[in-house]
Amino acid sequence: MLIAAHSSYYDIDRVPEFWERLAHVRSEEHAKVPIELYEEITDGNDALADWPRDSDNRSALLLEEAVDSGLVSRVVDQGYAPDLTDDELEKIGRDPFLIADALVAGGQRCVVTTEVSKPRRTRANRHIPDVCPAMGVQCIDSFQLLRALDFRTSWRAGS
Repeated sequence: MLIAAHSSYYDIDRVPEFWERLAHVRSEEHAKVPIELYEEITDGNDALADWPRDSDNRSALLLEEAVDSGLVSRVVDQGYAPDLTDDELEKIGRDPFLIADALVAGGQRCVVTTEVSKPRRTRANRHIPDVCPAMGVQCIDSFQLLRALDFRTSWRAGS
């Protein structure tokens, strides 16, 4: 969601209120990012990579939990395929970590993604919105998250 928001509709330099509000929501524990995705975001050399490196944003953004490797393996085996090749594992990347982190809380978490469902795809080609239901994890898109959190850029104006 963060990458799409920055590159498509809420550029950090153009809509800083969005990013301020996002940090605020995250500091209240309503939305967090696992370390694996945090590293993916901060791997670049742009404003999006710099934003979470700020110590306040990092603490607001980062889900401070150890990964459950058993859950990650379960997501890979049941959500993708039990016999993925090394190339296929590389292709699915860090998505299983995100889904496994949602499984930890037993239905109290959901995954937010900009990917769209492609149910006919199999193995390493599966998209997050197709793997999540197979694992019993709710999956929503960025705009559903914004509505659920009553997200507004005028949040400071007492709205």
